[in-house]
Amino acid sequence: MATDLVRRSDDDAPRAGAAPSRGALLKEEELRAIEGAHPDGITAVQIVDAFTSRGIKFSEASFRKYVQQGLLPRSRRVGRKGKHRGSLGVYPSKTVRRINAVKQLMVDGYTIEEIQGQFLLYTDLVEGVAEHLAELWSRLGGDAAKLDPALRRELEHQLAEARRDGDRLVERLGELTRRFAAPRTDSLRLAGAAGGAEDLL
Repeated sequence: MATDLVRRSDDDAPRAGAAPSRGALLKEEELRAIEGAHPDGITAVQIVDAFTSRGIKFSEASFRKYVQQGLLPRSRRVGRKGKHRGSLGVYPSKTVRRINAVKQLMVDGYTIEEIQGQFLLYTDLVEGVAEHLAELWSRLGGDAAKLDPALRRELEHQLAEARRDGDRLVERLGELTRRFAAPRTDSLRLAGAAGGAEDLL
């Protein structure tokens, strides 16, 4: 009975033989929209809603499992507006992207240990590059707005090109680091790491 209650509370537990397809996960434009809507951080409830509102199964129970497995960046406490309202735990907006990527690795058949070996080895560093570039684009864009209109147009055009180059760089780094991490996950698989990832889907 207790097991049945747990299963029902975890609404993203897959049915036997069922797994989400690539098409069932969030697309890049959706990820960017979510990140843009929550630049200062996103709560656990909002993270779960980002998936469930788009028809993707993901429960608060599964979110807690991701946290326990060390697959997500740390949350931070921020004060609520108004007196005596305490603080709220928020996660970086990239958390939704991480969950989406982890779910994709599960669909591809990786175990928890393999995901940790592949995903956590370089992900923080690549995400750090992306975050620093985003901050740079923001600051340069703000400074450009203060310039003479003719010079501003020229620099904004160059900035847009640099941004596209930066996006391509981050994408290439992601692909490259996955290739570097692959031998490590292969060695984990050969060593018999068998932590099932189905309960995290």
